[in-house]
Amino acid sequence: MIDRWIAEATECDFKVALEVKKPKSWLKSVSAFANGIGGTLFFGIDNDRNVIGLADAQTDAETISRLIKERITPYPNFILAPERDNGKDILVLSVSAGRSTPYYYKADGITEAYIRIGNESVIAPSYVLNQLLLKGMNRTYDALDSEYDFKDYAFSKLRERYKAWTGNSMEEKLFDSFEMRDDHGKLTNAGALLADDAPIKHSRLFCTRWNGLDKSGGMVDALDSAEYSGSLIILLNEGVGFVKRNMKTRWKKTANSRIEMPDYCERSVFEALVNALIHRDYLILGSEVHIDIYDNRLTITSPGGMADGSRIQERDISNISSTRRNPVLADVFGRLGYMERQGSGFKKITEAYRAAHNYRDELEPKFYSDASSFQVTLYNLNYETDENGVVGEEKVALKQEKVAFEAKKVAFERSISELKLNKPTKDNILSLFESFGYDVPFSRADVIELCGLAPSSAGKMLSKIKEFDLIVPVTEQGRGKYIFIEAKK
Repeated sequence: MIDRWIAEATECDFKVALEVKKPKSWLKSVSAFANGIGGTLFFGIDNDRNVIGLADAQTDAETISRLIKERITPYPNFILAPERDNGKDILVLSVSAGRSTPYYYKADGITEAYIRIGNESVIAPSYVLNQLLLKGMNRTYDALDSEYDFKDYAFSKLRERYKAWTGNSMEEKLFDSFEMRDDHGKLTNAGALLADDAPIKHSRLFCTRWNGLDKSGGMVDALDSAEYSGSLIILLNEGVGFVKRNMKTRWKKTANSRIEMPDYCERSVFEALVNALIHRDYLILGSEVHIDIYDNRLTITSPGGMADGSRIQERDISNISSTRRNPVLADVFGRLGYMERQGSGFKKITEAYRAAHNYRDELEPKFYSDASSFQVTLYNLNYETDENGVVGEEKVALKQEKVAFEAKKVAFERSISELKLNKPTKDNILSLFESFGYDVPFSRADVIELCGLAPSSAGKMLSKIKEFDLIVPVTEQGRGKYIFIEAKK
């Protein structure tokens, strides 16, 4: 039964027991889940997902409800359910995504709002807190009134595009219906972002064509660079133009025609740049959208992660519902024919790439997001790959990693060769190191599986190598987890 719960939880946290004296250890996760996409807390399960059970589930349930009521404000929606697995009682606390954000942990003289990043609950940075405040007021940044007067700004690019797309002139009343102007003649932030001379100065686009596979050489190795400001329409047009200027098009003759094969699918570039400009987080000051072109790839990076707090790399991009951070901007761009309102941009990016004549599976566009940024990587369709289909920079990085690890392995093997351990134990230690290195935690279960040892033998082996200061416990990874450290001289 518990496997079902764990498998279905998109965000979850595990607690061996209910911490009463220091409830912040789990209440911060309640705050984070309510401030994000929701989540589930399991009490009576360790981080290895072993069911430990609770001694008094009824009392623990009453305590959980009381502490949430006392220390989380406003009161979040949650369901607390008892479950039994192999005769052991656990509690499953499911916290819903809240509407009255931010949800604060308030106790011990502090008031803090938390968000979820990966498997951790961390204090919300100031810009995220501002996002949560707007969400709680059912407002968005682009709909807020600005300090700028409508009469002081021109909208020639907007009017030009509207005329070209609809065949009609843009009447003054449309600025009101599009929510670009308020009743007092002030621009909303959306209006300010679409003015020819956009006064919101951190709305900029930085473009660079680098010479090589990375930025290691600095700006001296940039073959082309440009910085653009102004209306979002200007940024879009200039960004697309920069990519076109810095890519090549191969062609192949057929019996009756010629097939053109550009480095990058222009439709994918367009969709990715629209997404970056419209859905970026404008509350993150001192940031801008970046287009970086390398020999083998192009990346478009924008401030702010997914609007719903999830991570794009963990989701099925073919099945993502539209969550718009800036709905006013999205609506205007939809009316201008730049994007669809159904939120199909990700799908269009990948489908356009797959339809390219020179597409290969290893060149599938990649999407990545964290709490502060979103990045789309489009691979150069004409860049040569090796016999294994590894793209240039990946090949270099893998080679460097392999060389570095081999050096560490040799040094580690040398360090254990003089220890008073039998050969089978040394061989098992080396096998573990080859699998986990210095950075990846492992447990007794991993030793059992990798070395083929019985549980008792695996435990004795861990104790032995711990005595020689080869491993140390890592408490932040859960109980029973260790990492290798360099052997003492």
